[in-house]
Amino acid sequence: MLGVVAQFVAKGRSVNGIPMETALSMRVSPVIGLRFPEHPDRGGMAHQHIGGVRTAGSLVETFDVIDPADGHVVETVDQAGPQDVDRAVAAAAAAFPEWSRATPGERSGALNRLAAILTERAEDYAQLETAQSGKPIKLTREFDVPGSIDNVSFFAGAARNLEGRASTEYDGVHTSVIRREAIGVVGSIAPWNYPLQMAMWKILPAISAGNTIVLKPAEITPLTSLLLADDVARAGIPAGVVNVLTGSGRIAGESLISHDGVRMVSFTGSTAVGQRVMETAARTVKRVHLELGGKAPFLVFDDADLEAAIQGAVAGSLINSGQDCTAATRAYIQRPLYDAFVAGVADLMRTVRLGAPADPSTDLGPLVSFKQQASVAGFVDRARAAGARIVVGGAIPGGVLAKGAYYEPTLVVDAGQQSEIVQDEIFGPVLVVLPFDSDEEGIALANDTPFGLAASAWSRDVFRCLRASREIQAGCVWLNDHIPIVSEMPHGGFKASGFGKDMSQYSFEEYTNVKHISLDITGETHKDWHRTVFGDR
Repeated sequence: MLGVVAQFVAKGRSVNGIPMETALSMRVSPVIGLRFPEHPDRGGMAHQHIGGVRTAGSLVETFDVIDPADGHVVETVDQAGPQDVDRAVAAAAAAFPEWSRATPGERSGALNRLAAILTERAEDYAQLETAQSGKPIKLTREFDVPGSIDNVSFFAGAARNLEGRASTEYDGVHTSVIRREAIGVVGSIAPWNYPLQMAMWKILPAISAGNTIVLKPAEITPLTSLLLADDVARAGIPAGVVNVLTGSGRIAGESLISHDGVRMVSFTGSTAVGQRVMETAARTVKRVHLELGGKAPFLVFDDADLEAAIQGAVAGSLINSGQDCTAATRAYIQRPLYDAFVAGVADLMRTVRLGAPADPSTDLGPLVSFKQQASVAGFVDRARAAGARIVVGGAIPGGVLAKGAYYEPTLVVDAGQQSEIVQDEIFGPVLVVLPFDSDEEGIALANDTPFGLAASAWSRDVFRCLRASREIQAGCVWLNDHIPIVSEMPHGGFKASGFGKDMSQYSFEEYTNVKHISLDITGETHKDWHRTVFGDR
């Protein structure tokens, strides 16, 4: 089947992987000189990728993608409506029979080609991701893009290891066999905090298992997902296997998750929206995978390496400007180390360099939007008004940074355990530090929020570490570190942080149906169990 795509490209029916029909009229993106197809009737870019073809959305409305570092428009994006969702789901459904029957080797080969293309274009992706999200270029170059490419390489291998299981005759007369089969069309909605990586986390397990997908990236950060869709075509993945729609959650997102042709929904975002997704998907009995909010505790016992814990807390709380669902947001420090920890974190936070995302020396860029800046500032202002003390930061910077959506690295103490700033997800560069006395109290405080996505515990005592890893209610518990992830290990939460796994072989549990096949091995016409329906022994 993949040979069909190779012939299509070889015959000259594509330009840089973009089908010829959509490449007749082109203009240069103002971001980094990348070329995108232009819709002849709109005088602008075509931002829907449906059935292997770039096309414009059906809605009249457009959306400006804003660089949060200075507020300038990176790109004006057309918007998908219900008609576009219908077309994308139809394209995915049409591609499903052939793609789901492709051999594991064929799917693996296509993903290996995609990994090679992304490696060649790594700088393009880094620049575009920085432009649309405000991430420091060193973060996109050293974390987002390499991590995304590694995910592709991992799933290229995992695609060849999607096994069923042959087992024994449990009743003596039937051999049981387990098959894993693709579900069908997956409708996925990705968040804005890691646009490229989250697109990968949605697309890769779905298509490597034989599904087809319609992805709606976040409205404010769609550009690298569109670039990825073009490169998917260049890699020889058939048209319709991966479709990308740009648009609002209210219109495009609702239409996608409620669509009768979508058999599974995968959503990453806030818990409140996740509840809405579950309600909508329930009406058509769809499978649902949710990765929702987090409020990761950072638990430091009194025998921990203090310097390591200080370094880990600052890095773990400020990565991606704190816009990370696994970020260290509330640190619990056993009382003998509390004062020294607060002082050390304050000193280190003051050295963090805010600046232009394109500058390689910048440590911390802006938040993703001015709306998010206002939200973070509101959390800190309300905590201050309620009696919490701001040790470092707590303000929107002035000067040249005032034109962007920046917020200072912020350290908060003297907040109550049940206060908003401790209990709710802030999604900004804010760390709240609280003391505890006994080990039991520290673990209880770590578990005392609705969330359960990630956590860390810090101690030189292996027994303390193992106890914490057992008793902390979170999908990932780091010991003496915080944040690192690897493609081979699963990511997902407990409690209000959702259910299901991204990355790793475990993600196939979400994206496959398990079928039991029972084979009679006797060849007998008259089975013994028939007597329960008619006749006697």
